[in-house]
Amino acid sequence: MEIIIHSSPETSTQVAARIVARLLREKPAAVLGLATGSTPLRLYRVLINMELDWSMVTTFNLDEYIGLPPDHPQSYHTFMWENLFSHINIDKENIHIPDGNAKDIPEFCGKYEKQIRAAGGIDLQLLGIGTDGHIGFNEPTSSLASRTRIKTLTQKTCRDNARFFGSEQEVPKHVITMGIGTIMEAHMNLLMAFGENKATAIAEAVEGPVTSINPASVLQMHPLVKVCIDEPAASRLKRADYYRWVYENKPAWQTF
Repeated sequence: MEIIIHSSPETSTQVAARIVARLLREKPAAVLGLATGSTPLRLYRVLINMELDWSMVTTFNLDEYIGLPPDHPQSYHTFMWENLFSHINIDKENIHIPDGNAKDIPEFCGKYEKQIRAAGGIDLQLLGIGTDGHIGFNEPTSSLASRTRIKTLTQKTCRDNARFFGSEQEVPKHVITMGIGTIMEAHMNLLMAFGENKATAIAEAVEGPVTSINPASVLQMHPLVKVCIDEPAASRLKRADYYRWVYENKPAWQTF
């Protein structure tokens, strides 16, 4: 796990964007796992401005609310098309987003897993992190071996997401999410987090024990993880100075 600390979300996002761009240039037919929410939004804007070639890229989104129409303003279908897909030359047939209106949710989840495997697996999985350590919608106590499935959101997540809906009551209580086991099979995981409100979750995920109470902590067991954070999100890390030292003294071939 490489911890990359920068002074601001903007500079940290630039690093994350260069990591994604290098992959797309080296492997034009890369498979990306994509996330939604405020954290990756800045990244998508930077990637759009980089004018990369997405024509052969395949994408799989982490999650989607159950019961929202795809054209609902807060659906992740809408989010992805408004903030990324409509601005790049990606083939619509290569875009995969969980279907929150599938007639048979468990059957759909099994199919989603098969589609990921058929695509050759995910080369790079983009992740945010909740204030309680959740990744995707894998809430605390989720199985660390879980696969794509239906999940019930915690009250905390509903409260955190209420700002997008207008009230907590309007937030759907159920979602489809890639499982932690699915996320762990990606070749690389790229986690981004900004702000002091993410500091505890980041400290527990990076330096705490591996535990389902902080689902992101399982990334300690993954062979290739980049964690791009700003100074406030890094404020509770005990070894932050070491992480800065490592990044500042990387050999040239390892830099982004």
